Amino acid sequence: MVHEFERYLRLERDLSPHTVRAYLSDLASLMAHLDGRLDRLDIASLREWLAEQHAEGKARATLARRTACARTFTAYCHRRGWLPDDPGLLLGSAKAPRTLPAVLDQDQARAALDLPMTGEPKELRDQAMLELLYATGIRVSELCALDVDDVDRDRNVIRVLGKGRKERSVPFGGPALRALDRWCVHGRPLWIRPHSGPALFLGVRGGRIDAGTVRRAVHGRLRTVEGSPDLSPHGLRHSAATHLLEGGADLRSVQELLGHASLNTTQIYTHVSIDRLRAAYRQAHPRA
Repeated sequence: MVHEFERYLRLERDLSPHTVRAYLSDLASLMAHLDGRLDRLDIASLREWLAEQHAEGKARATLARRTACARTFTAYCHRRGWLPDDPGLLLGSAKAPRTLPAVLDQDQARAALDLPMTGEPKELRDQAMLELLYATGIRVSELCALDVDDVDRDRNVIRVLGKGRKERSVPFGGPALRALDRWCVHGRPLWIRPHSGPALFLGVRGGRIDAGTVRRAVHGRLRTVEGSPDLSPHGLRHSAATHLLEGGADLRSVQELLGHASLNTTQIYTHVSIDRLRAAYRQAHPRA
């Protein structure tokens, strides 16, 4: 049953591998609560399971995802005839809080990226990754999936395969191009192995880089900047979006660059910018 559900998520829903793993983990938790008995799955057991999760201190975002997983699973089981009805229809939707993301200010971003380089392959790779993350606002999974041919140096754009396998082209500036060229000419050739394939960014053993390595590189770099928040690669995405809006980019363009399906997702960055605008107003205006 779990195997069939996994196939449904991957092949019919076309969900990302990350989402599939999260849903299967959620399903394992639910089935453990039911002692592996599908005949015990009803609205009461679903609410009891979610209440236990809440009592354990699970974050609201986690509860929202687990609610979504439960509703998807019960609907699937009902369609397959494994459940006489769909109890998930009676389950309320948990709303994840829309908190303002922490971001770098422009001076902190500049300090993090303008460090002297020694020319070591790891430094060249990390510099190219950070420049590209900040220049484009792409997701860490999108960065890891980049191939060498996805970089169009003539037009200064990269081809990105985002959520739902939607392809988009994202422009980047001169510093990111120069960092990429240094990595591709002086760093990547030293790490290429027979199994490297076309991957743009490599690990020390020559394989395609993984998200954990990118996160460690970002955390390590930001620790060198005094007063900088400890951000993940997604924090650089937030920072890029915020700085674009602060620089005068319209919301629709930022939505396209980030690959958001809905403009509502992009609008959270306007709150960050307005927050800073209020702070500047309070500091500068004589009657604030």
